[in-house]
Amino acid sequence: MPDLTPYLGMPVNASAHGAQIDNMMSLVHWLMLFLFVFWAPYFIYVLYRFRQKKNPKANYVGTKGRFSSFLEIGVVLAEAILLIGFAFPIWASLKQDFPTEDESTVIHVVAEQFAWNVHYPGKDGVFGLRDIKLVDTDTNPLGLNQNDPYAKDDIITINELHLPVNKPVIVYLTSKDVIHSFNLPVMRVKQDAIPGLSIPIWFKPIKTGDYEIACAQLCGLGHYRMRGYLTIQTEEEYQSWLQERYEEKIKYGL
Repeated sequence: MPDLTPYLGMPVNASAHGAQIDNMMSLVHWLMLFLFVFWAPYFIYVLYRFRQKKNPKANYVGTKGRFSSFLEIGVVLAEAILLIGFAFPIWASLKQDFPTEDESTVIHVVAEQFAWNVHYPGKDGVFGLRDIKLVDTDTNPLGLNQNDPYAKDDIITINELHLPVNKPVIVYLTSKDVIHSFNLPVMRVKQDAIPGLSIPIWFKPIKTGDYEIACAQLCGLGHYRMRGYLTIQTEEEYQSWLQERYEEKIKYGL
């Protein structure tokens, strides 16, 4: 069956699992197109056939044919196939088949009104301790404890997410205030960020480029400006970027 996604206004797919989701979206739209093509003329026919002029008195018995019942059963079966055959397996794969952290890029993303705070573990691969008492909106948005030896090389960015291509990414997602929704359209990823919970999600970028991070949950008056930037780079470019951020941290004593 031809792929409809090029005609649906979908953003470019830059993730390994995106093709499965796009394929399911295409099948859903084929079903909707089928229903529209056959149901719309039938609806117009019914409006004409049972118009008031020809049927001045209401008929409470209704049609006795079984065609509509068969059609409704067919639609239910088609939807069940989409759910059981496509949606559930994709969901199970994304939620259960997590890659190991050893083979992945692991980061923490902390949402707040109205920004995305990104925490990288640095060269040692270990996240430094964070303390809510140390949070300062201007200088230390995540409350990173600089006295912790593991925090010395940690990097914090705001609305700037850099990741290497062709390598699994695990994001631990949470929020400082209200519910937000971490949305990476090109990665076909969307997950609520909930205060008090650290929710892991994963994906694998397959295309380099500059993309957008959006908040898909109304989170306050500034929701419209809660926008971040996702940059997918080669491994060499990514490591070079991390080194530059680390040198800036040392230089400015961040």
